Amino acid sequence: MKILLVEDDADMSKALARALDKRGFQVTTCADGTHAFRQIREETNDLVILDLNIPSLDGLHILQRTRALSISVPIIVLTARGAVGDRVAGLNAGADDYLAKPFDLEELEARIHAQLRRKGNGEESMQKCGRLRFERSSGAFYNGEEPLEFTPREQALLKALIARPGHAVNRERLLQVVFPDDANVQVEAIEVVIHRLRKKLMATQTEIMTLRGVGYLLRPQTVRQA
Repeated sequence: MKILLVEDDADMSKALARALDKRGFQVTTCADGTHAFRQIREETNDLVILDLNIPSLDGLHILQRTRALSISVPIIVLTARGAVGDRVAGLNAGADDYLAKPFDLEELEARIHAQLRRKGNGEESMQKCGRLRFERSSGAFYNGEEPLEFTPREQALLKALIARPGHAVNRERLLQVVFPDDANVQVEAIEVVIHRLRKKLMATQTEIMTLRGVGYLLRPQTVRQA
């Protein structure tokens, strides 16, 4: 099993990587947030152990961006921030588990195996909203059993919305998802993609709702009374 260990404390990173290696895991270490996010986007890891206090891009931002891209790799947050508020923030940002330093290595190993079992059981392999269905394994969208066609930008935006139906995603985050390599794109460009998606989703019994000052959310279509 491949584990990405994101930890900027060199001594801890080396010791933890060595300990996990002895337990049969293949560990890749990373001490930089930007580099870590790039590796996570490649989706070659079975699990990520993520410290929150890392340079260039902190752990919470990595979590938020990862889940906005609908990347479902299990992420265990491992950090010195042990306060309840910090744990809640990490879990709300998309962490699957949270372990505060100092920690027991046996407990970490148990939590790793628990997350890998959950992943192996195929949980969250499919996401639905109304008649709209997204299959993670193939990356395809369906209206019931009928496959749907979207442009790469439409698909990226829709994946971010269907990951959390009924929850708003702000426009700035959608910009990062839809236009990851274009720093000069204006936020209004998202509205163009949203407009096209609304037309294509009309038969799926779902709708994209605009929350002014907040962002957009995907929800089952409201039945309107005559």
